[in-house]
Amino acid sequence: MAPSQPAIYRLKAKTQSYDWGKLGDVSKVAEYAKASGTEIDASKPYAELWMGTHPNAPSYTLTKDGHEAEALKDLISANEDLSTHEIYKQYEGDLPFLFKILSIRKALSIQAHPDKTLGAKLFKEFPNVYKDPNHKVSRMIICSYPEMALAVTPFEALCGFRPVTEIASHLEQYPEFAELVGQDVASNFIDTVNKTGNATDETSVTQNKGALKSLFAALMTKEQEQVTRLLAKLVESVKGKSGILPELITRCDQQYPGGDIGVFAVLLLNYIKLSPGDAIFLGANEPHAYLSGDCVECMAASDNVVRAGLTPKFKDVDVLVNMLTYRYGSAKSQLMNGAKYGPHSLLYDPPIEEFSVVSSSLKANETEKHEGIKGPSIFIVTSGSGSLLGENLKTESNYPLENGYVYFIGANTPVTFEAGQGGLELYRAFTVPS
Repeated sequence: MAPSQPAIYRLKAKTQSYDWGKLGDVSKVAEYAKASGTEIDASKPYAELWMGTHPNAPSYTLTKDGHEAEALKDLISANEDLSTHEIYKQYEGDLPFLFKILSIRKALSIQAHPDKTLGAKLFKEFPNVYKDPNHKVSRMIICSYPEMALAVTPFEALCGFRPVTEIASHLEQYPEFAELVGQDVASNFIDTVNKTGNATDETSVTQNKGALKSLFAALMTKEQEQVTRLLAKLVESVKGKSGILPELITRCDQQYPGGDIGVFAVLLLNYIKLSPGDAIFLGANEPHAYLSGDCVECMAASDNVVRAGLTPKFKDVDVLVNMLTYRYGSAKSQLMNGAKYGPHSLLYDPPIEEFSVVSSSLKANETEKHEGIKGPSIFIVTSGSGSLLGENLKTESNYPLENGYVYFIGANTPVTFEAGQGGLELYRAFTVPS
């Protein structure tokens, strides 16, 4: 970058208000947004804070006195060295990831994100529903649309299909479930699982996936009258019972009354509860629904979602049924373990090229140096305060860090984080050349 070109910029990130978001007085999204000057309404839901260049809620650089200056996308587009020549060319002068904070009051929709090929197809055919052709990548690259979530507070989610043996037991345990999908479909699924449910050879797995697809399709395409009637019976049958499933069925029915098909999906999808610092990774075309809590989320830079339940929004059931991979397994298979990145940091590096995330937790007065990352990055302070020191910069090199502050760091810029008396916690998303 030019000698006078700054490499570090404080950002103002934009909020998104959805019905499932936590209200302003308890939302982490609202708390962090307030740090950069957003006025908060305590009665309004603040669901997401977007950090990046997506046109639906782009981030802007801030002046020293806290005023919006330049769109981050325009800054990167005009300064190739902020992202390196390789990344600038590969992602057409844009960021390949969208970094978020989510604050969840009630369950999000049962959904999946389309991969690059399907995203482009949906965007072309239904531009009013699917707002972009997946993420902005070179047209020569076929990429998936993955995402990763790291818990900031205790966090609940449904993620991926349960082991098929568990689903089969649920068909027998909950007769309303079997009646809804149809006895022929239910019996065929149970018979298949009895033969091949625990097998791992390719033929058996393929058979299990085929049976699972038939079961899921049968569930998601039922008439609303039948769904409403059998869901009411299911909810009544679990009333007063203890355990995760009865509680989830009751809670989701209360949050989305009137017979939402998504309530039955809790019998198909893994339930997982994360403690702060835990992480899950979800590949493209995998069903999931976040239930409660606050998290940091990073995904490929798109906002395309295919929904099928736990939502009043448009539900594209046919697309969802045909796009899923029908991979199945335990909830633990979705967990990600961090690798040591520094004395106080862990690196979460999913098997994709668009992004990785570093989680840093420093106690009072501790410091940690990060060597220059060979690509652009964005970080947010989620707790505490301190300072950011940039090395070898021709411009300002000391930046304040407070709860909710968001910064962009240009490629190849070494930085040191210094914690204040209350410690310092932050999350940093970045990409490097493939």
